[in-house]
Amino acid sequence: MTKVYIGICIALAVGGIAFGIWQSIRTRKVMARLEEMLNEAMAGDFTEKEFSENRISRIESKFYNYINSSAVSAVAVKNERDKIKTLISDISHQTKTPIANLLLHGELLAESDLNSEQRDSCGAMLRETEKLRFLIDALVKLSRLENGILSLNPAMDSVGELMSSVYEEMRDKAELKGLSLELEASDAGAFFDRKWTAEALTNIVDNAVKYTDSGSVSLSAVEYEMFVCVKIKDTGAGIAEEDIPKIFARFSRLEEAHQKEGVGIGLYLAREIIAGEGGYIKVASVPGKGSEFSVFLRKDANLSKLT
Repeated sequence: MTKVYIGICIALAVGGIAFGIWQSIRTRKVMARLEEMLNEAMAGDFTEKEFSENRISRIESKFYNYINSSAVSAVAVKNERDKIKTLISDISHQTKTPIANLLLHGELLAESDLNSEQRDSCGAMLRETEKLRFLIDALVKLSRLENGILSLNPAMDSVGELMSSVYEEMRDKAELKGLSLELEASDAGAFFDRKWTAEALTNIVDNAVKYTDSGSVSLSAVEYEMFVCVKIKDTGAGIAEEDIPKIFARFSRLEEAHQKEGVGIGLYLAREIIAGEGGYIKVASVPGKGSEFSVFLRKDANLSKLT
């Protein structure tokens, strides 16, 4: 009886070992096929090889259908992007001449012999036409960025020269309001796209000038270990702490800003540009005492991969 019991135990043990070995081999084969499927998918030449009711065949079939649907989706996305690109180009091209003509004839009309009411109407027409021009330009730029039609190409560049170009762009507008636009020299270098970063900083400085009635707007730079921080400081109206997140939303304008020119897209565009380069923007402000925008530009070309 004991020998029979021992024999049964040995048989069960051998059977268990055999089953374990078979299961291990089966698992390795399944994993090897899954890895092969992934490699084929990444190479773009995946095809079904199993045509049965077993599990690996069902997985192959689902994987094949998924890859095909993904390929179809990728083509659809590319086609939509091409349509958007064409639409943006058409909008930019078709509106440029009418807006330029409106501004030209409005300026000629303003030089005519008008009464006070007519002159006010002409001034309003010019302001609204200029706002429309700015809005279309901003939307075209934003759409190109968001849809990958225009890409940011950061490279090591001079922060001092970047700030100088913004200073030259905004100096006349500041002087027309009786403001002092101040520039602090800097020999710092950082990784940024010169054209688009100048666009972002100009939008921020333009806002500072717009919401500052007296005093000054200043541009300076501070170097840190991983970033160069461009600071735009003003002596304007300031922003309440709870309103700071709102100013970066698309088409968002605070209640007290409705009397000022603008469409509420400049800071949104600035944030998209700086974030696209691996940087970020911080705001510190005290109502009635002014605001300080800190634009952080990365010093390391690979820093954006870590953040």
